[in-house]
Amino acid sequence: MEEFVGGNLVLLLFAAFIILSVILGVRIVPQSEKHVVERFGRLRSVLGPGINFIVPFLDRVAHKISVLERQLPTASQDAITADNVLVQVETSVFYRIIEPEKTVYRIRDVDAAIATTVAGIVRAEIGKMELDQVQSNRSELISTIKGSVEDAVDDWGIQVTRAEILDVNLDAATREAMLQQLNAERARRAQVTEAEGTKRSVELQADAELYAAEQAAKARRITAEAEAYATQVVAQAIADHGIEAAQYQVALKQVEALTKVGEGAGKQTIIVPAHAMDAFADAFKMLKGRG
Repeated sequence: MEEFVGGNLVLLLFAAFIILSVILGVRIVPQSEKHVVERFGRLRSVLGPGINFIVPFLDRVAHKISVLERQLPTASQDAITADNVLVQVETSVFYRIIEPEKTVYRIRDVDAAIATTVAGIVRAEIGKMELDQVQSNRSELISTIKGSVEDAVDDWGIQVTRAEILDVNLDAATREAMLQQLNAERARRAQVTEAEGTKRSVELQADAELYAAEQAAKARRITAEAEAYATQVVAQAIADHGIEAAQYQVALKQVEALTKVGEGAGKQTIIVPAHAMDAFADAFKMLKGRG
C-alpha cells in the first residue's frame, strides 16, 4: 500500500513537472510585441509574434518590448539663427523600436536619449539658417532634422518615422520689430502698386493718342488717294476725249455752284456776266447731250 502511494506521488510529480515545463517552454507573443530571451543573463534570442518555444528553466523572457509607433512628448528648446535671432522651437518626434536587442542593451532611457539628440540637432540646423529661411523652408528643415536623428539613433535599433516642427516662437522685441518691418513692406508695395497704376494709365493714354493720330493720318491718306484717283480719271478722260471732257467737267462745277447759290435763304439776286451765260448754255447743252 505504501509502495502504491509512493508510486502515484512520483507520477503526479512527474506530470506536474511536464506541465510546468510546457508552460515555461511555450511563449505566445502578441502581434504588437517582441520578447527578448536571456539564458543565464546573456541574450539568447528575440521572439516574434505567434507561438515560440524556449528551453524551460534555462531560458527566460527578460524584456517585453512594444513595437508600436511612439510619440515623444512635445519638446521646446531655444536656438539662435545665423542672423543672431533667438527663437523657441517646439518639436515632436515619432519612432518605433525595430531591433529590441539593441534598444535594451545599448540605451537605458530611450525617450530621454532621443529628446536630447533632437534638441542638439535642431539647434545645430537652425544655427545654419537665417530667420526668414527658418520660416519659409520649414519642410526642408524638418526633412534634414529627421535624417540626422535617424543616423544618430540607428545603433539603438530605432526607426524615426516622423519629425515635426510644431511652432517657431520669437521673443516680444523681435516680434515687434518684425511687425514694423512687415508694415513698412506693405506700405512700400502699396506705393509701388500705385506708381505702376499711374504709369500704366499714362501708357494707355499715349497709346490712345497715337491710335487717334494714326487713324487721322490714315483718313487723310485715303482722302488724298481718292482725290488723286479722281484727278487721274479726269486726266484719262481728257486724254481719251480731248477738250470736250474738260469742258464737261467745268460745266458740272458751274451748275453745282449755281445750285448752291440758289439754295440760300431769302431772295437773292445773281449777277452773271454775259459771256458766262454763253458758257452755261454750252454746259447745259453738253449736260443734255451727256444725259
